[in-house]
Amino acid sequence: MLSIALMDLDTIGQYIVAVADFICGYPLFFLLIGGGLFLFIASGAVSIRRLPHSIRALRTNKADTASGQISSLQALMSAVAGTVGLGNIAGVAIALVVGGPGAIFWMWVSAMVGMCTKYHEGTLAVMYRGTGPDGKRRGGMMYVIEQALGPRWKPLAVIFAFAGMFGTLGIINANQLTAARVAGVTTPQAIEQSTAMSALGSLTGLGAVGALRLIIGLGIALVVAIVVLRGVTRIAHVASVLVPFMVGVYFLMVLYIIATNLGRVPHVITSIFTEAFNLRAGFGALPGIAVIGARRAARVNDAGIGTGSIMHGASSTSEPVRGGLVAMLGPMLASGLVCTLTALALLLVGDFSNVEGVKGLEIAMDAFGRSIPGGEYLLLFVVLCFALSSMFSYSYYGTQCATYLVGERRARYYTWAYIASLAVFAVVPLGIAVSMTDLFYACMAFPAMFTIIILSGRVRSATRRYFSVNDKSSK
Repeated sequence: MLSIALMDLDTIGQYIVAVADFICGYPLFFLLIGGGLFLFIASGAVSIRRLPHSIRALRTNKADTASGQISSLQALMSAVAGTVGLGNIAGVAIALVVGGPGAIFWMWVSAMVGMCTKYHEGTLAVMYRGTGPDGKRRGGMMYVIEQALGPRWKPLAVIFAFAGMFGTLGIINANQLTAARVAGVTTPQAIEQSTAMSALGSLTGLGAVGALRLIIGLGIALVVAIVVLRGVTRIAHVASVLVPFMVGVYFLMVLYIIATNLGRVPHVITSIFTEAFNLRAGFGALPGIAVIGARRAARVNDAGIGTGSIMHGASSTSEPVRGGLVAMLGPMLASGLVCTLTALALLLVGDFSNVEGVKGLEIAMDAFGRSIPGGEYLLLFVVLCFALSSMFSYSYYGTQCATYLVGERRARYYTWAYIASLAVFAVVPLGIAVSMTDLFYACMAFPAMFTIIILSGRVRSATRRYFSVNDKSSK
């Protein structure tokens, strides 16, 4: 049965890719980058001018008394856990393969404007929150749309929530984590020679390699279930410990690569800027490179997508602007720090010759394995932490979207479906997985960015009131 489903998916896969390439091309680029630039200018570059306040906002959370479920720091770490995932490794590698070093420049641009977008998103998430049957505050762009824009805009909220249920499935994370586990412990030849895997492959119709991926996918689903079934407080607790640890380990690995290839660093940095404005054979030109960078950045920092609003809306902060200040740190950590580390490492030691199809994690593992003793295994460990942390947060996002649509009681079935889907997506071809995720993200981005832009005036008013008081008190 599973093999038949996968055959059907292969049949329609090319149509999914075609639709995703169109919607996630220039339309998504102008929406995220253009809309982000509008917010950046209209707010007076709030993401730059008020960056020091963002750091201080994390320390003021103890005075909050709002009926949130998690602290502002936990909300930030959980949101970052959802963004600092395989997209920061595999996604950057894919961007480099398709768009060259110049794509990284546009990921930086997206991060800069994304911080401002995230500020507006986080502010609105706290300003317009829903309340569940248990009396706890709930956040998300669906509540912002319905409460701020009015009931007649509820269809837009429904579209966002529906796309959110599918866009936040762990499609890429389950797929690439499984690929990493397979590549890290064995070879395709060894798998084919395994009697047990061959028998299971024949039984399922997936082949020996597909059967092993299915087993790994089931293991991933089990680990995720242990965490996510305990709710957002457990997710936030795990994320607050896991995210700083895994970023620290990854930073040390990249630092080693930079130190051992120090002479090539100036050339690599120069190529990012020069190729960002050069024509690139195979894809087209400057607009194409920019689109690739922005498309991957949307998956990496989620700015303008609206997922972060779900987590920040559950925080205990009572001040909307403070929630926005904390939220805007997310793109800086995800796109600004982790993606830059990945790009530098891959451009220094990565092998992009003779790359066919959509490949991401394979390139990264090869690069780290050749540069660091046991590097492929260290990267596999980091990838495991990245992927699991993302899937923890994604499960909460999707469940909250389902709760909005069908109620809390029925949304429990979505949580179980999410867990089961991890095993299925472990054997889906990567190209289709990437396109499916991008497509649903675009369907979330359009209603989210529309709402954020429409309500940007209210955010500016709240910002002026907040800093008129805080600037005076600081003096």
